[in-house]
Amino acid sequence: QVQLVESGGGLVQPGGSLRLSCAASGFMLFNYRMSWYRQAPGKERELVAAISSPGDMTNYSNSVKGRFTISRDNAKNTVYLQMDSLKPEDTAVYYCNADHRWTSRNYWGQGTQVTVSS
Repeated sequence: QVQLVESGGGLVQPGGSLRLSCAASGFMLFNYRMSWYRQAPGKERELVAAISSPGDMTNYSNSVKGRFTISRDNAKNTVYLQMDSLKPEDTAVYYCNADHRWTSRNYWGQGTQVTVSS
């Protein structure tokens, strides 16, 4: 069964850190461009960070640049999002996405809640 499972979300105070993980099962991540998206209540889902399949290129939304870091470990079939200097406006459900390089295969995880509040 093809699955992406996010973990690591939770409640954190402003200025704190969290590390999200996205583990794939039923397929191998190495031919997939991986991304993290987030969706806050009443807002559209937005791209937060993306990483190329070999892991040599990354890009970030302006709102998280310099605070978040996306990385991948293809041997562990897992992608990470290190989130530092968190702000209340980072509160959202965070989703992992896998997009195949050459086919239309595209998978989403179920999401993990991140709440930044004092």
